[in-house]
Amino acid sequence: MSEMPSVALVTGGSRGIGKAVALRLARDGYEVWLTYVSKPEEAAKVCAEIESAGGKAQAFRLDSSDREAVAAFFKETVKDKATLSVLVNNAGITKDGLMIRMKDEDWDRVISVNLTGAFTVLREAAKIMAKQRGGRIVNISSVVGQAGNAGQANYVAAKAGLIGLTKTAALELAGRGVTVNAVAPGFIATDMTAGLPEAVMVAYTEKIPLGRLGAAEDIAAAVAFLASPGAGYITGQVLAVNGGMYM
Repeated sequence: MSEMPSVALVTGGSRGIGKAVALRLARDGYEVWLTYVSKPEEAAKVCAEIESAGGKAQAFRLDSSDREAVAAFFKETVKDKATLSVLVNNAGITKDGLMIRMKDEDWDRVISVNLTGAFTVLREAAKIMAKQRGGRIVNISSVVGQAGNAGQANYVAAKAGLIGLTKTAALELAGRGVTVNAVAPGFIATDMTAGLPEAVMVAYTEKIPLGRLGAAEDIAAAVAFLASPGAGYITGQVLAVNGGMYM
């Protein structure tokens, strides 16, 4: 009987921070399973890059806000088929707007994906990791979840909620040898920020004591540390990776 692979599951792993995390964890020796919702060709490119470097990767279409789909994925694809060593809850969307003008559907969708979806994935992963008596969960929050940000009430509420979820899950799962931590990125150069006006980019950069935008690889390095043996006594923590920026 073949040994089950040691898997790192990265939600939203086809681009940006998720892609960087997937590449880094593959380099650290994990078989990477990444999820995506749209653009399967981008997910395939990430898998191909991992495999060309000698690693193993698979991509799965999964909308984390679809509870039934998430439950089915873990039951049919993960349970008893892999050792789920790491979960990185990274999938997220934005639908920005001033609070007094924010549409109900924009609030609901962001909360559904960024918070409820993260909870659903975490819950299913926790069942498996608890049975294994070990595992690492890393939730990707944000500096705005710590400090707030005008025009992002839905996104900020979700990312702040993710911090609370992290701390509670850490308490509940510690007895089973599962650590749960969060990484709170600052202003990171990704596809999501590339479309911002230059004046906005300059204004944000001026607020960063280290004087530059973060790179997706900076976040990946933090995630890799929290997934490493050296972080075995760290749980319930929020690691801010923001260049000293607190809005």
